[in-house]
Amino acid sequence: MRWTADDIPSQEGRLALITGANSGLGLETVRALAAKGATVLMACRSRSRAESARNSLLEEGFTGLDLIDLDLADLNSVAAAATTVEQRYGHLDLLLNNAGVMAPPYRKSQQGHELQFAVNHLGHMALTQKLLPLLRSGGRVVTVTSGAQYFGRIRWDDLAWQKRYERYSAYGQSKLANVMFALELDARLREQGREVQSLAAHPGIARTNLQPAAISSSGNRLEALSYRLMDPLFQSAAMGALPQLHAATAAEAKGGEHYGPAQLGGLRGHPGRCRVAPAANNPALRQRLWEVSDDLIKATLG
Repeated sequence: MRWTADDIPSQEGRLALITGANSGLGLETVRALAAKGATVLMACRSRSRAESARNSLLEEGFTGLDLIDLDLADLNSVAAAATTVEQRYGHLDLLLNNAGVMAPPYRKSQQGHELQFAVNHLGHMALTQKLLPLLRSGGRVVTVTSGAQYFGRIRWDDLAWQKRYERYSAYGQSKLANVMFALELDARLREQGREVQSLAAHPGIARTNLQPAAISSSGNRLEALSYRLMDPLFQSAAMGALPQLHAATAAEAKGGEHYGPAQLGGLRGHPGRCRVAPAANNPALRQRLWEVSDDLIKATLG
């Protein structure tokens, strides 16, 4: 049986926060959860783009949409966003760590970390840590990774890529960090006896603005040609959002699991459970990444 957005159970009375909610997978996730009655917090870096996306959804008839200012490249902004959620709502049911950047030229975050590691991993880890006390029993945290996790490796001696920057390798590192974080978080929640689950999901190859932005920033003609040749394989953003929606809402989805498209080797199709990169199954490596990342976050937020 193929799982679709129609299979999402009622989300009436539930509060969900989605990062990167103004476009692509995030916007489709907002649309699907709001259609099932959830109140959705759209956490976005650009207030103008967030307002434009919300206005479009309101025109479509959706309700229960709120905006949260969030710049994942600045840990102080992350902390402020969590405080806003606490003061405005005091609870949370679903957290979808969806936002991301892909293969930009070398840049640093506000705190001096390599941008992809900062936005895709550190910012989401810090946000999750700040919001965990608000998550009610039955809550879920879903962290979005990608197929890049399978070629990623953690560059322990140079997380900031100061020696030699390779933008797609740095992207792979950040996506591997995502799934390692998701599984380690679930293990820690179980140890604490929390009735909150952490899962990971990846969209396969979905048509969003992530890949065009990466290609545009490189100016590489071969990359652009490769992207055009691969275009027939791309599925819609709505299909790409299904794995994270399944992880967030399906009764059969359990903590510590990883979901992605079940067809064409995980490139496209309806969601199913899939393997994680080997490093994510190594508890010692997961714990090491957690401790290193936690130290980097605490250096700013205490």
